[in-house]
Order: sequence, then C-alpha cells, then structure tokens
Amino acid sequence: MGQVTKDTTIGELLTIYPDAAPILMEIGMHCLGCPASQVESLEEAAMVHGMDAELLLEKINASMQAAGI
Repeated sequence: MGQVTKDTTIGELLTIYPDAAPILMEIGMHCLGCPASQVESLEEAAMVHGMDAELLLEKINASMQAAGI
C-alpha cells in the first residue's frame, strides 16, 4: 500500500489498516463506523477534530511502517 495521504478516506484507511482505529479514536474520532466518516478524508477529519493533518499522517504512516504495511 505504501503511505496514506491527506486525501485517503477514513473508510479506505480502515479497510487497508484496521489498526489505525486507535490512532483516530485518540484524536476524538469515536464514530468510525458512521457513514459520514467512511467518505471523509484524513485531512477533513483532522480539521474537524482540531488536529494538524500532517501530524496525523505522520502517526498513521509510522504505525503502518512499524507493522510492515
């Protein structure tokens, strides 16, 4: 898969890397299963939850790399 980008949707991310859920929940995104979150991009989610999108991407990509994905 490589790295996720700010345009990757929450649905895509959770499909390829379900272990990202705790990272997203850590920033306050507790409704990962709701329809709106599935089509929301990581950039949009970060903005809604008051987090820097680049920082969120770094955390997710580092976690994926550590997991060998």
